[in-house]
Amino acid sequence: MKLGFIGLGIMGSPMAINLARAGHQLHVTTIGPVADELLSLGGGKC
Repeated sequence: MKLGFIGLGIMGSPMAINLARAGHQLHVTTIGPVADELLSLGGGKC
């Protein structure tokens, strides 16, 4: 499934990371180190 997140704060970052670990394809727009973690999981595009 393809999903998008705008801003990964306190609630959004754990949700996005769990979805990426589950194999979903994410497109995120955020500032901060969470985007780096998503890319390392192979589930996100920033």
